[in-house]
Amino acid sequence: MKIIFAGTPEFAATALAALLKTPHEIVAVYTQPDRKAGRGQKLTPSAVKQLALTHNLPVYQPLHFKASTEEGLAAQQQLAALEADVMVVAAYGLILPQAVLDMPKFGCLNIHGSLLPRWRGAAPIQRAIATGDAETGITIMKMAAGLDTGDMMFKTICPITQDDNTASLHDKLAEQGANAIATVLESAETLQQYLAEREVQDENLAVYAHKLSKAEAQIDWSLSAIQLDLNIRAFNPWPVAFFALDEQQNVRVWQAKYVDDQHHQAEVGEVIAMDQSGIYVACGENSVICLTQLQWPGGKPLNAQQILQAQKLHLGQQL
Repeated sequence: MKIIFAGTPEFAATALAALLKTPHEIVAVYTQPDRKAGRGQKLTPSAVKQLALTHNLPVYQPLHFKASTEEGLAAQQQLAALEADVMVVAAYGLILPQAVLDMPKFGCLNIHGSLLPRWRGAAPIQRAIATGDAETGITIMKMAAGLDTGDMMFKTICPITQDDNTASLHDKLAEQGANAIATVLESAETLQQYLAEREVQDENLAVYAHKLSKAEAQIDWSLSAIQLDLNIRAFNPWPVAFFALDEQQNVRVWQAKYVDDQHHQAEVGEVIAMDQSGIYVACGENSVICLTQLQWPGGKPLNAQQILQAQKLHLGQQL
C-alpha cells in the first residue's frame, strides 16, 4: 500500500520506524515546521523529519491545511496528488479538515495513547498517571473531524506500574503504537477487515485529557501523599513538579515515593525527617511523602544523599 505518514515527536518516529520495516511504500512524510530548541535556540527538525531524511523520504512541512488560504489549499492539493491508500497520523499537531481526512483511499488512521474514549485530547499519558488509572493503552482509530472521536479499530493494553512516570510510560506506549499500526496495516485485506469491524465510541464514557500547564505542577502539600506521588510521576519529564522555597527559588521534584506512615502533630508541608532515603514531608490526609530527587535553580538533580550533603533543607522547615 501507498502510505502517507504524519507525525512530529519521538512517539511518532517510533511508529514510522516500524512502518519502514514493512513492504509498504511511504510516499511522503508530513511533520511540523522546524522549531528553535536548546540553549542556542537553533532551528531543529522534528524526530520524525530526522528519521525520514535518513531514509530519503520526501518531507512536507505545511503550516496548516485551511482551504480558506492559498497556502492551505496548496497543501491540500499537494497531499491529494500523492494518491495514497491510507494516511497514518501520530502526534502530528495539526488539525486535518474533513477534505484531507477523505483524500486517502481508506482514510486516515490515528495512533492514540489511551484506551478511547477515555483520555481524548492533548495529554492522555499524563492524565492517566495523575488520576491513578491502573492501565492505559493504544487505540488505532479511523479519524473523524472531532477531537479523537473517530471509530475504534484496534486496542492494546498497557498496565501502569507504581514506578512509571510519563517518560517511561510514553516509551512503552510508543512501542505498542508502532506494533499496533503494523498489525492493522499488515495488508490491504487486513486493513479493510479492521475498518469493517470498527466500533463507535461511547460518548457517555468520554474523558478529556486537557493540556498540561506549568502552574498545575506546583505542589500543594494539602493533597494526600498518594496524590502527590501520582502528580510528580505524571509531570516528569515536563513540566516537572516543584515547590517554592522562597519568592525567587523554585525547587524541582523529579522523584518521590509515598510512605506508608502517618504523622499527627506536624503541619502540612513541614519537613519531619531526613535520612539517606530522602526528605520526608507531612502532607494532607495525615500522610507522608519522601522526596528522593530534587533540583535547585542552576544546579543538577540531586539524589537523597546529595540533598543531605547540600544542607539546603532542615528539620522543621516549612516548604
